[in-house]
Amino acid sequence: MITRQEKQKIIEDLALKLSRQKAVVFSDFTGLKVNQMQNLRKKLRKEGIDFQVAKKTLIDLALEKAGLKNIKTKNLKGQIAVAFGYKDEIEPAKIIYNFSKELVFAKNESLKILAGLVNKEYFETGDMERLAKIPSREQLLAKLTGAISSPLSELINVLEGNLRNFIYLLKNLKPET
Repeated sequence: MITRQEKQKIIEDLALKLSRQKAVVFSDFTGLKVNQMQNLRKKLRKEGIDFQVAKKTLIDLALEKAGLKNIKTKNLKGQIAVAFGYKDEIEPAKIIYNFSKELVFAKNESLKILAGLVNKEYFETGDMERLAKIPSREQLLAKLTGAISSPLSELINVLEGNLRNFIYLLKNLKPET
């Protein structure tokens, strides 16, 4: 049994994390095995994402304390775990979504994204999954760089081709000695 002081400490901790976050993912972990939960925590921790399990009432009180009064986790099904992303808006959802897909391949559909917050805006399950499917910032920058550099490299090839052909022509015109 958790004492009132311990509950208050959990609420304070959650409210602090909620005030610092760029993204929050609420997920249902019902049926997740201990070793699977540990693997998920390791993946999230590696990216600087906090992952915490708490009762819905404590999460709701922390949401209120953080100024997010219109969001209620009581409406969400299952046992709730909360992932807090401080650096990237999409990375927490991406990691949880990909991890849940790995579990599906292992015939265990026990981790589900229920909802989330991105820059304090509430998103339903489908929206969070669509966000999770967006390529990472680095991938998007690589695509942009490729899109910008592709026409330039083609232009260079065309210009070099003309120069190459000109040199080839000059070699053929050179009298043999």
